[in-house]
Amino acid sequence: MFSRFIPAAEALIFRNRLPIIIIFGLITLFMGYSASNLKIDAGFTKLVPMEHEFMKTYVRHQKEFGGANKIIVALAPKSGDIFTPEFFTAIQKVTDEIFFLPGVDRSRVISIFTPNARFTEVTEEGFAGGSLVPADFAPNHESLEKVRTNLLKSTHIGRLVAKDFTAALIKTDLMELDPQTGKKLNLLQVAKLLEDIREKYQNENLDVHIIGFAKVMGDMTDGASRVVLFFGVAFLITALLVFFYTLSVRRTTVLLGVALIAVIWQLGLLPLLGFGIDPMGILVPFLVFAIAVSHGIQMVSANSAGLFAGKTPLESAKNSFSSLLIPGLTALATDTIGFATIFLIKIRIIQEMAMTAGIGVAVIILTNLILLPVVLSYVSANEKYRQKLKKKATLMEPIWRKLSAVASRPVATGIIIFCLLLALLGVWKAGDIKIGDTQAGVPELRPDSRYNLDTAFITKKFSIGLDIMSIFVEGGKADAFINCENLVELDDFEWYLANVEGVQSTMSMGKYLRYANSGWNEGAPNWRVLPTNEPSIASCLISISSSSGLMNADASVMPIYLFTKDHTSETIAKIVTAAREYCNNHLPLCNCMKITLMGNNLGVMAATNEEVQASQTPILLYVYGAVILFCLIAFRSIRAVLCILLPLALVSLLGYALMAIMGIGLKVNTLPIIALGVGVGVDYGIYIYASFKSILQRGESFRKAYEMTLDITGNGVLVTAFSLAIGVATWIWSPLQFQADMGILLTFLFLVNMLGAVFVLPALAAWLLRGENTHETSK
Repeated sequence: MFSRFIPAAEALIFRNRLPIIIIFGLITLFMGYSASNLKIDAGFTKLVPMEHEFMKTYVRHQKEFGGANKIIVALAPKSGDIFTPEFFTAIQKVTDEIFFLPGVDRSRVISIFTPNARFTEVTEEGFAGGSLVPADFAPNHESLEKVRTNLLKSTHIGRLVAKDFTAALIKTDLMELDPQTGKKLNLLQVAKLLEDIREKYQNENLDVHIIGFAKVMGDMTDGASRVVLFFGVAFLITALLVFFYTLSVRRTTVLLGVALIAVIWQLGLLPLLGFGIDPMGILVPFLVFAIAVSHGIQMVSANSAGLFAGKTPLESAKNSFSSLLIPGLTALATDTIGFATIFLIKIRIIQEMAMTAGIGVAVIILTNLILLPVVLSYVSANEKYRQKLKKKATLMEPIWRKLSAVASRPVATGIIIFCLLLALLGVWKAGDIKIGDTQAGVPELRPDSRYNLDTAFITKKFSIGLDIMSIFVEGGKADAFINCENLVELDDFEWYLANVEGVQSTMSMGKYLRYANSGWNEGAPNWRVLPTNEPSIASCLISISSSSGLMNADASVMPIYLFTKDHTSETIAKIVTAAREYCNNHLPLCNCMKITLMGNNLGVMAATNEEVQASQTPILLYVYGAVILFCLIAFRSIRAVLCILLPLALVSLLGYALMAIMGIGLKVNTLPIIALGVGVGVDYGIYIYASFKSILQRGESFRKAYEMTLDITGNGVLVTAFSLAIGVATWIWSPLQFQADMGILLTFLFLVNMLGAVFVLPALAAWLLRGENTHETSK
């Protein structure tokens, strides 16, 4: 099938070497210019599955009840309480600055200084109330005591003001579009402005704590700027080890230069296609660099083998091109299609990571299979260099001879049994992997990061934080809840949810109606119950504004807010399960009204966790389906597919087990990593298998064939794995916990994929390939 294609491609490429180099150079300059326009593109909706039922509920009620993209700013005096003129002056100014931030939903800004922060009391003349901070407030002792009294009459203690009066909050929502420009809100700009507010008002007497999605993205982007430094360290380590392998500065420079060209093209194509790069996907360019280095080392290794045999640089380049074209195309096509299939997962950030990786690998087809051999054809080799290669070959020969024992059946049997035990261990531990976050705070940041410390402070001081879930009860018509039976159902549902493990407190109209009913009856405690007739309900609702978030304008929808102890996957799953069980077991509620799940940030997390759980198996099936398809096309053998596929599957299983052991949850930013890691592993396997099978078909014995394979191909696989693994291991010291975790995981994948290709693949081949047209002459 390829007998005509390969010679024709070789002739076409090597007859036009200089034009090819010029064309690649010009395109690289253009792509470099385009890459300079690449922007960090962070977005809230990119991280969530907008087609999920929870997200449809979220979008439907977002305008009336707010969204999940919140900002919370806490001001806390370093000593004493908040009732000082200096503190009130500061919180008033910060409230004004938050109000005028770009993208802020000004109708939802709330602090003790905003008019929507009110108190209500019962007097001899009936209901009375007003703003927490009166309009005639002056920063003096009398006014401060008045505010303290108003707070004690309100429901804002623990929500806007700390339970011990040592801190106060400003809260608001961010919109997806900036209303002033009509364009997508720049979250990084908002994060920068929030940090400016901190620097402006924090001093020796006042602390400022800030949390929210925009701040997370800002902190991650700041950490990502240092990611470049770690990429540089990884590059230098890779360069050093590649040099020790090639024994040539020029070949090392060519190999790494071509790998960098692939990354430049990848980054240059993104803005041309209208995309930026998300902080969560910033590791993808390095994965593309790793795949490019992996393929490049194989090309350099084959080229060096030709030089070792006494061929000219041009002849060596032609031979390496012809021998590696099909294995290289197979591996890279497998990577490209495998990554492209991840695009089917309906979470935008995963789609962007899949597209970014797919573009990068597609570019490698051009750079590594065309440009690299062409450039190598100009890199001359003198007799001194050939002697270096011979000396290295002599030094490594006994090592390859010993390692080739894995291709003998007795050793292969032991390896296969050991792998079966590892698989059982992997299945056992992989079952413990968690979906979503596994710890409080933001797991992408270090536990001692400023953001996570701010989160811990706000959680400790207040009854609320960002861990809020809202469940909407829809009456289906206006004034549906001026009905006692409906209110009782709503109240029963809230009581049920309040007793779910992980829920700290709840809030709904039912609680407020109790106080209102008591107020209409001279504040008598025995009247602190739900009103029992429509006139009483209507009179109680009059005192409650729709801006309170407890109902919409026509009283047809009322939410129940749940404030949880954390946002771990276990807490979210328990609440979702309990809510669904209640709906299933209380059909009258569902018949006369409709419960829709769910909103706020925990509702978004619940939707994301469910989508991730549903997507983890399809992603692997898509990637492995591509591996099977292209390996079948290239090698036309089920046994070949099994030899390549089974080590990959074992490594994926062990990768999940490692994530479970390390406490790394399966999220939108970690979900594609195992699948993307397959892209490196399949390269190892395809190159080793293609070389091994080719030598077997020349009539060599099984073990001798594998010894020769190790010398030509396995050597490069070992160098690739160790150089990339050592490089990414430096990420452990990254300021981002996410990058540190990925450094450990990628180090594991690079090394264990190599072990699978070098040891497990030939062990499987020893049992599967013997007698399959291998011209085996001896054991």
